[in-house]
Amino acid sequence: MSTSRREFLKQTSVAGVGALIAGMPGPLFSRTLPVPGPARPLVISSANGVKAIEKAMSMLTAEADALDAVIAAVNIVEDDPNDMSVGYGGLPNEDGIVELDAGVMHGPTHRAGAVAALRNIKNPSKVARLVMERTDHVLLVGEGALRFAKAHGFREEDLLTDKAREAWLQWKETHSEKDDWLPPHERDSHESGSLYHPEDPFGKTWGTIHCSAIDVRGNISCVTTTSGLAYKIAGRVGDSPIIGAGLYADNEVGAAGSTGRGESNLVNCSSVMIVEWMRQGKSPEEACLMACRRVVAHTTESRLKDIQGRPAFSLKFYALNKNGEFGGASLYGDASIAVHDGSTARLVPIPSVYNKPAAK
Repeated sequence: MSTSRREFLKQTSVAGVGALIAGMPGPLFSRTLPVPGPARPLVISSANGVKAIEKAMSMLTAEADALDAVIAAVNIVEDDPNDMSVGYGGLPNEDGIVELDAGVMHGPTHRAGAVAALRNIKNPSKVARLVMERTDHVLLVGEGALRFAKAHGFREEDLLTDKAREAWLQWKETHSEKDDWLPPHERDSHESGSLYHPEDPFGKTWGTIHCSAIDVRGNISCVTTTSGLAYKIAGRVGDSPIIGAGLYADNEVGAAGSTGRGESNLVNCSSVMIVEWMRQGKSPEEACLMACRRVVAHTTESRLKDIQGRPAFSLKFYALNKNGEFGGASLYGDASIAVHDGSTARLVPIPSVYNKPAAK
């Protein structure tokens, strides 16, 4: 009986892949998910999430899913007008419009959802979850993300508070050359010709909240949400909604996330690197420090450095693993991770690569 060309190609392709795998020293990844079992709940976040992790832990001890818990946790910060880096009250773009980014990742299914440059909706983390659950996509942006949110019943509202408006007006009156527009420069040059320095005195702020958790079944999920870089060019998207950069979760290993200068994290995809380093046996703290050092090595432009040649911006990483260990790291000192292991919510210092940036 003759074999069709299609069947022949199919059989030889499978054989070729099998031979390739057989020639490898070992499997790159486990091919079976661990069976979820009883676990001690754990939740971590960036330092602005102490109240948030209290909410998350109350849900985790009531046997809530980790993703439900972390989203409910960051909603507290998204709703807080006094946190000017997340959600309602977040600092606007250069046109005075608040644009929000958020991403979520569900460890058990390895699915994710995200929104970026979302206007008029104060809880982007909730919309990101709907992208994951109700679409075949991972990321929706701008006007499309807004239409999607409205289709699911979200109400539009003005997110610019009087406090944030006052800060934006001060920036407009004083920013001069301290914005995000760069002059023409050579493609292969490490210099842009810009006088702008990221630590300018008028709040070129990177703010965000990341939250990861392990629930009582041992499942892991995470979320990152932000209003992004203050006074950014309209439409700018940082690392927070980008899966693998601002957040990443793998139920077999752990989860990681970040806060700080999104551009420097985007070109390093740090969160997925942290999870993979943990897969290789590194502790959460060790993996986060490795991510920081990778950012340092890849920071080459002088406008992004202090007078000692070190990065002149903030970037922090947070991680937990399936064994209930947690850790973090920062480019510079005096940084903390918020942790709740069932006893109390507390801030724990995290190591840094440097003590503090020098003046420009």
